Amino acid sequence: MNPRQRRAARHQPPDPEAEAAPRPRRRKTPITVEQVVDTALGVIATEGYEALTMRRLAGALDTGPASLYAHVVNKADLDELLIGRLCAELVLPEPDPAAWREQIRGVCTQIRDQYLKYPGISRAALAMAPTDLETVRVTEGMLAILLAGGVAPQAAAWAIDALLLYVAAYCLEVSIARRRSAHDDAAWVLDRDELLRRFTALPAATFPHTTRHAAELTAGEGHDRFDFTLGLMIDGVAHR
Repeated sequence: MNPRQRRAARHQPPDPEAEAAPRPRRRKTPITVEQVVDTALGVIATEGYEALTMRRLAGALDTGPASLYAHVVNKADLDELLIGRLCAELVLPEPDPAAWREQIRGVCTQIRDQYLKYPGISRAALAMAPTDLETVRVTEGMLAILLAGGVAPQAAAWAIDALLLYVAAYCLEVSIARRRSAHDDAAWVLDRDELLRRFTALPAATFPHTTRHAAELTAGEGHDRFDFTLGLMIDGVAHR
């Protein structure tokens, strides 16, 4: 939807089901969209994205779910506002034909770091139609970088889609792995040595390549794998 439609949607009547809920106590101060987003990010930072529901958010704001619909249309609208807020923090470089690979890598790394501050929030970016102006600002900036590097428009458009999907999926996997590792019975998820032992203990006759290259399969510290895959994708675009 365009900005005018979006503004109109924000003033739609509250959801009837939400209206049927018990009336919450009245706040002394009015809620703003900025407060809604700030509070939602706070919930995600401490409890994870899966914990964020309209009811949980309303409780954190000391109001009722129905009150939120005066500021956000629904959960999808809230998701867009959240991703837009993170995108507003990104610094986009002036496109440089001689350094476009480093520039596009830098933008993706910034997005990764924003997502990882809020466990699981990259799920909100998946299958989202970008209409928030900050989100469009980022794709505009990425497109400018790729075009400056001589990438054909169609290839550049699809490359942006692929890069954003990868960054979101990578961050979501990291968040899931960290959450699982919080439980003692799943601590091995992030334990490279344990995974290496499991691979090398497999019957070599059945898994010759896995046992022989267990070290390579489990290699990588920090964001090594992210950097490798990002480079692979960018190089692929450059060679088209």
